[in-house]
Amino acid sequence: MNVTGAGTPEVPASVADSVPASVLADTVLERLTATYGAAADPERAATMRAYMKDVAPYLGLTTPARRALSRTVLAGTPRPDEADCTAIALRCWALPEREYQYFAVDYLRRHVTHCTSGFLPVARHLVSTVPWWDTVDALAAHVVGGLVAADPKLKTDMDVWIVDEDLWVARTALLHQLRYKERTDTDRLFAYCLRQSGHPDFFIRKAIGWCLREYAKTDPEAVRGFLAREKGRFAPLSVREALKNVGP
Repeated sequence: MNVTGAGTPEVPASVADSVPASVLADTVLERLTATYGAAADPERAATMRAYMKDVAPYLGLTTPARRALSRTVLAGTPRPDEADCTAIALRCWALPEREYQYFAVDYLRRHVTHCTSGFLPVARHLVSTVPWWDTVDALAAHVVGGLVAADPKLKTDMDVWIVDEDLWVARTALLHQLRYKERTDTDRLFAYCLRQSGHPDFFIRKAIGWCLREYAKTDPEAVRGFLAREKGRFAPLSVREALKNVGP
C-alpha cells in the first residue's frame, strides 16, 4: 500500500452551500436554538471559551445539562435519513456557538448507520471547519470510522486524507480506526503513523501515540515490534503515548 503519492482534493463548495431540505431539520433546529438559548449562562460561556483557546463562542452549557436538553429537543422525533443528518449537521455548524456543533456530533454518532459513503464529504467539511480536538476527535472515531467500517472502499479516501495539508484532516485519518480493535487494518495504521512521523505539530504527534496506544490494547506485541523496528522515527511524545499502558 502506498499512501505517499495521493492527491489532496478540494472539498466541494456545495457541501456547505447546499443544505438539503429537511422537515426534521427544521423541527430540530427550531427546538434546539430555543431550548439551548434559554439555558445559556454567559458567565460560564466566557470561561469555556477561554479554556478552549477561543476557538468559538459558547452558550455556557455543561455537558450533562446540554445532553439533558438535547433529549428534550429530540423527544418524539422520527429516525433520520442521510439528508436529515446532513441538514442538521450543516445547519448546526453554521451557528456560532460551539454547543450546537456538539449537538450535531452527538446526533451523528447516534445515527451514522443511516448514512452512506456519500456522507464522507460532509464529514470532511465538519472536520475542517472551525476545527479543534473537541469536535474532530469524535467525528474521526465515531463518524468517519463508522463510515469506513461500513464501506471499506473508503479506505482509499483515508489514504488521501492522511497526506492532507490540513492537520485536522490528517489527524482524522490517523484516528478513524480508534475503535476497530481486532478489525484494525494494521498495515494502514502503521503506514499512516510513519507517513506523519516527522510532523511538527503536537496534535499529529499526539494522535500517532493515541492510535497506537489504542491498538496496543488489542495487540501489544505488534505495537512494541513496530516501534522497535522504526526506532528513532517518532517523537518522544508519540512513543510515550503509544507505550503508556503496555511498557517498552
